[in-house]
Amino acid sequence: MNDWMNHPAMENIDPVKLELIKAASSKINGKSGNQMATVMMALITTAKQKGIQFSPEEMTLILEVLKDGKSEDEQGQIDGMVNMVMNMVKTHSSKK
Repeated sequence: MNDWMNHPAMENIDPVKLELIKAASSKINGKSGNQMATVMMALITTAKQKGIQFSPEEMTLILEVLKDGKSEDEQGQIDGMVNMVMNMVKTHSSKK
């Protein structure tokens, strides 16, 4: 699960964002795809509270971290959960 920290794309991520990603990563160990929705929402909420927004590329990288070592079924659950979370974020952002 920690191989993602050596990914070349991680070199360019803001250290504050990296710490948030590391915290989320440590919370997903042993969780199913569906249970990760809470972790993802917490990551997004914590980032927003700190005035941080993840780019689409960073979100893609986070997803790869979440899917690392998961079965195809769980990866599908993660993709579905992420779509749900992203729709919720977009809906919440458009209400402002």
